[in-house]
Amino acid sequence: MGRKEDEKIAPCCEFMHVHEHMVEKVMEVMPAGEELQNLAEFFRVFGDSTRIRILYALSQSELCVCDIASLLGMGQSAISHQLRILKQMRLVKFRREGKSVLYSLADSHIETILAQGMEHIGE
Repeated sequence: MGRKEDEKIAPCCEFMHVHEHMVEKVMEVMPAGEELQNLAEFFRVFGDSTRIRILYALSQSELCVCDIASLLGMGQSAISHQLRILKQMRLVKFRREGKSVLYSLADSHIETILAQGMEHIGE
């Protein structure tokens, strides 16, 4: 194969040989299909740059929809839509303070995921 063709596929073994003991070891701890599907859905939420920008902003400070819309240069309805998705996935929470609704990250796990992602892309 030529060099360009090599870049189109992942490298494979030169012959077929299943390492049964390794496969069995992994199968013992492999989560159920539904759990992995839920994990895929969780990470799919991180696949949208607007949602990532919102999460990053909320990792810095508690903000209302107006604040986030101003920060990202977007309309409040677009931000509200994304926050609804983030809330459904339990990535953000909100609280009322007078006439304001303030959003923040749901827990420290979300901040850790963002920080590790940033660290990974910076390597």
